[in-house]
Amino acid sequence: MSDIYDLVKRYPWLPSLKIYYSDIASKNPLDFINEIFTSDKSEDLKRRVLTIFNDAFNNIEQLTEYELDEINIYVYLILKIILYILNNKIISNRIANIYSKTTYNELNKENEYNLYFIYQDLDLEVRYEEQPITYKKLVVKEQQEIFKTNFKISYLDYLKLSSHLKDEYRKLVNNAVLQGYVYIKPENINRLLQEYVRIKFLTQNNEISTELDKFKEKLFEIQEFKILFDALTAIWESKKEVFEYTIDITFKEGKDISETFPPCVKEILSKAEEGQNLIHTERLFILWFLNSLEYPEDKIINVFSTLPDFDREKTSYQVKYAMKKGYTPYSCKSLKSYNLCLAKEYNDELCLEGYFSRLQDVQKYISHPLKYIEIKQYRDSKKLKKAKNQALDKE
Repeated sequence: MSDIYDLVKRYPWLPSLKIYYSDIASKNPLDFINEIFTSDKSEDLKRRVLTIFNDAFNNIEQLTEYELDEINIYVYLILKIILYILNNKIISNRIANIYSKTTYNELNKENEYNLYFIYQDLDLEVRYEEQPITYKKLVVKEQQEIFKTNFKISYLDYLKLSSHLKDEYRKLVNNAVLQGYVYIKPENINRLLQEYVRIKFLTQNNEISTELDKFKEKLFEIQEFKILFDALTAIWESKKEVFEYTIDITFKEGKDISETFPPCVKEILSKAEEGQNLIHTERLFILWFLNSLEYPEDKIINVFSTLPDFDREKTSYQVKYAMKKGYTPYSCKSLKSYNLCLAKEYNDELCLEGYFSRLQDVQKYISHPLKYIEIKQYRDSKKLKKAKNQALDKE
């Protein structure tokens, strides 16, 4: 029983929270906040929540502090309440991403017994085989890699968990399926759970604004909570300039965003289209760049298909590996050091002159190619909106 309690402390999003910590999970939100912020846990709790927000806004890959004790449960529940009343998609996505990535790393440390309990607790139809099953063999340049696992998951549960993930290799047809089960390694199930946890932070707030305002007013009567909330909003005010142009720049079927690509990317794609050979750094950069935009695996592979030394099987393996690792593309500083920056050659105004920061009232330079796309799309959306308004005025 103590093992179960410990697992719920580590993963408070588990359904068993309502069973083993019903005294916490079943409380009215106002009573819950009032109790915890008038207890001796208050200071530790505020510190941890502040750390999470700072980590999320500083682009850290996973939480710098993730203590596996009972306070971790309070942190999880309070985060959900705070995100609910903030009702800010950018903040919610940031917290959801860093928390879920940390969850994934923690899950990968668990033994198979604990993982099996977690899967069962989530009501997933997962089966454990005593003898590992070989479900895939991959041969690249006469080197054979054998994939084995003790786990299999119902294809229905697999589809449910993977529905929000667009990677080509996660499609059911690209996995080993036998008698209604997908043979899969635990770390790949854990990646699906990472997405499950991420989405739990993104529940839309559909309350009427007046009702939400009343709820916030009552929460703010709890002084220690108000202090924390004010500290969090202060962090956001100091950081939001970084996100002021942020819009969704990820790949969408049927929508071409290539016109918003920076010169460094356009040049490499142009060379690839012409069948020119790409140097190693160009290949890595374009692979990581397109992966960051969540381009489907097959479309990334097709970029390399015109290269003189193209090997589909090898390229597919490398693309899958890069997707799994989640590498980020080079920054502008790194691109300059690799002589891949072409701002001057293309005489690109945004690269050369930067953009205006409304918050800081200064002109800022582009520091990353993904930021370039965000600002380009932001400007295009403003132009489109202005054109529509002008058209309506004429009518």
